[in-house]
Amino acid sequence: MQIPAGFELSIDDHVATLRINRPEKRNAMSVAMWRALPGLLEPLGNDPAVRVLVLTGAEGTFCSGADISEIAGLSEAGDDAGLNVTAERALAAFPKPVIAMIEGFCVGGGCQLALACDLRFAAEDARFGITPAKLGVVYPLSSTRRLVDLVGPSAAKFLLFSAELVDADRALRIGLVDEVLAPEALPQRVYGFARTLATRSLLTLAATKEIVDGRADEARFLRWREKSHEEVAEGVAAFVERRAPRFPWSGDAPS
Repeated sequence: MQIPAGFELSIDDHVATLRINRPEKRNAMSVAMWRALPGLLEPLGNDPAVRVLVLTGAEGTFCSGADISEIAGLSEAGDDAGLNVTAERALAAFPKPVIAMIEGFCVGGGCQLALACDLRFAAEDARFGITPAKLGVVYPLSSTRRLVDLVGPSAAKFLLFSAELVDADRALRIGLVDEVLAPEALPQRVYGFARTLATRSLLTLAATKEIVDGRADEARFLRWREKSHEEVAEGVAAFVERRAPRFPWSGDAPS
């Protein structure tokens, strides 16, 4: 798979790492990068060698947002907010767990990407901000709802009204991130946790993600449960035999 400029990709022990790599711009996302992200995610979602995705940034910065010099180009996609929202939705719909590993600045479009991940682990020195009010931009509808669902109306208004940066401790208190760690401990925790997820039933993880994200109705839930019979049999057998399970499901979601 050809990796678009501005990204790096590696896969190890069923954990894929997608790194935003544009350090000369503090990992700001160019129009080309926003456009390329959905096409980069699709084959990873279909790859049985990938069970968990870690999204991070190069050289101690997660992402400083959209490249301001190209911001007018984001609207070309023709949906409610353009290429950035299309990329955000593709990340949120990724069928496997996605963990944001956040160092340094996670601002604007960087926060938009982090919020589209399932979990967010941050270094103690990370800083967060959602800054459309500085530019007169109306924050995308779907992105605003995602933020409100995560931190609640009051904290969402604080972040959107003020465009102020908040530290990792405050981000943890309001629910913007799930864990805060010393910078030197962050990779070990993230990759240890990711490898743990990679040993779990991929079917359970995929079904849980759909249900928690509100994308599964009762009929879809029943189809997932019907599809889980072989997973359950293997899980029970492994428990009885005191061995690691070898779950058979590799990604054929119920239609």
